[in-house]
Amino acid sequence: MSSQQIKIGIIGGSGLDDPDILENRHETTVTTPYGNPSDVLIEGEIQGVKCVLLARHGRKHNIMPSNVNYRANVWALRQAGCTHLLVSTACGSLREEIKPGTLAIPNDFIDRTTKRCQTFHDGGEESPKGVCHLPMYPAFNERCRQILLKTVKELGFNVHDKATMVTIEGPRFSSRAESNMFRQWGGDLINMTTCPEVVLAKEAGLMYAAVAIATDYDCWREGHESVNVQDVLKTFSENVEKVKQILVKAVVKVAEDDWSEAITEAKQFVVNNTMGGK
Repeated sequence: MSSQQIKIGIIGGSGLDDPDILENRHETTVTTPYGNPSDVLIEGEIQGVKCVLLARHGRKHNIMPSNVNYRANVWALRQAGCTHLLVSTACGSLREEIKPGTLAIPNDFIDRTTKRCQTFHDGGEESPKGVCHLPMYPAFNERCRQILLKTVKELGFNVHDKATMVTIEGPRFSSRAESNMFRQWGGDLINMTTCPEVVLAKEAGLMYAAVAIATDYDCWREGHESVNVQDVLKTFSENVEKVKQILVKAVVKVAEDDWSEAITEAKQFVVNNTMGGK
């Protein structure tokens, strides 16, 4: 058990923002120096562990990927006292072996977004001072990744223990040429939300890891139908309960560890990589 208070933020993608996973829950409306988050914060507990749930696209799923206020979301969760972020994401598979309906725990990313603010250090009056040149290797918190992996395996679900996530701007899906290019670059999965969320979490000093559900094969496979919303939703709905089980069990495992040193190091890491902040 950590000597520092652990509080876990859960950012849910489509269908993965079910408040029923929390006990003793209540809603809090907050604002941040970067505007409003996607929705209210739902605070509660999972087996005694304090948690905060946030719907990435809003509970009505009415915020498209480019318009998600990633900075406000991450800032609001840190402001609420979160030390960790465990998130879920639906994605396409760029690899034959990552079949639709299987899970993956990403360990790296390729950012192909173009319209999104990627730092809190933007020179604003209420923003942190200086310029943060944040190293992004490793991109995801390895201890949290390993906890997610262990949890998935204990539950008996098929999982890929590593994956490079390509994040595109969206909301459209890729062309076939783009999909094949991403494969050649080493991408394994493709979605529209990992970036800049993973970057901002690290800049906020939070331990961040993700569970990805492969819902489709994008459009790179010759002789097969291209990705479409109907098929994505069907595969997603068939697997969403798996991810809920993983997150609930992983929260408890995270809280069993001592994170005091890691939390301090994560915050100091940001300070050490910020120029002109004094």
